[in-house]
Amino acid sequence: MNVIFLSIAPVEHGIYADLMHEFKNRGDTVYLVSQVERRYKLPTSYTVNNGIHWLRVRTGNITKVGNIEKGISTILIEQQFLNAIKKYLSDVQFNLVLYSTPPVTFERAIRYIKNKYQCLAYLLLKDIFPQNAVDMQMIKKNSLIWRYFRAKEKRLYAISDYIGCMSPANVAYVLKHNPEVLEDKIEVCPNSIKPKPLSEFTASEGAHIRNKYCIPRKATLFVYGGNLGKPQGITFLLKALEELKDKDNIFFLIVGSGVEYPTIKETIEKNNYKNVSLLTFLPKDDYDSLLSVADVGLIFLDHRFTIPNFPSRLTAYMESATPVLAATDIHTDIKDAILKSECGMWIKSSDVKGFAALVEKMSSDAVNLKEMGLKGRNYLEKNYTVSMCYDIITSHCRHMS
Repeated sequence: MNVIFLSIAPVEHGIYADLMHEFKNRGDTVYLVSQVERRYKLPTSYTVNNGIHWLRVRTGNITKVGNIEKGISTILIEQQFLNAIKKYLSDVQFNLVLYSTPPVTFERAIRYIKNKYQCLAYLLLKDIFPQNAVDMQMIKKNSLIWRYFRAKEKRLYAISDYIGCMSPANVAYVLKHNPEVLEDKIEVCPNSIKPKPLSEFTASEGAHIRNKYCIPRKATLFVYGGNLGKPQGITFLLKALEELKDKDNIFFLIVGSGVEYPTIKETIEKNNYKNVSLLTFLPKDDYDSLLSVADVGLIFLDHRFTIPNFPSRLTAYMESATPVLAATDIHTDIKDAILKSECGMWIKSSDVKGFAALVEKMSSDAVNLKEMGLKGRNYLEKNYTVSMCYDIITSHCRHMS
């Protein structure tokens, strides 16, 4: 089977890389179409890496830019992807087209591929846009730009043969707000990875890793890794750091980038926080090693969200058997997965003192933290593996053949 996957998300590692390699390892030929933002000054290119055909399309800048530039680049990306596919992949007979949100502006490209090859179109719904932008007060509901993207969203749902959502709450949300979507074309296809064996460090190796990042030997280490933008509710994070600034038995290590990074950096430096460290980037192997010695992994979502986000970093924490502390809105059902798996704790991301209390509670119970982490790993292996995701998607291909 020839599979083409379109995405603007990072595809070098993580949920998409693991899924694409699962397709390849099952005997399918994979064509990956991703973006190269203009800032990197690289042309569109087509290569074959580790058995995967990779078309990198030069686009405008979408990440780490203002809303206007991001919006324009998002609108243009559909035609840029379509032109590159026609130029480099016109002779390939595709059986399945996979694509993820963001963006919702792939509809014409998907329609072209689907009509030309009569193939199955499967949407991996990772982002409900434009409502998430409305929640973050980035655009106004019923505005011209909202109507444009909302129409794009509806057409994307319509052209999709099947829609795979991250969680049951996502399925319910899409059906409630898009009554034209048939219930039998939408299902749960969760964020999934191929779990690596658990890393086991000796005491001296673990101490070396902690020393590398200047983490106090006896402090409970709370790690956050990922985007630092509006969706993460950075104001809440900064209030929490202020609340816990005098706790020398607790240490926060934040690894990430995004539009809110300068604000976090300025706040840490201005207030001279001694128990917080901020890093822009770590190589994946280094980050994985860090998670293996972390005591708790953090997840943040802005309290204003009305859409049920489900951050993929939960699988990274579960993979390393790292307990989770999540501060989110009340609509996401990531809290249900955390509580059901017993892999961590949850609090509303408007309750700073409640969050601080949970931090102190978790920092005082090392034995229970170990148990939480292992339960998370066990839950991952039963519910969030790419082999399961592959079977969900390809079951529809068999029905069409």
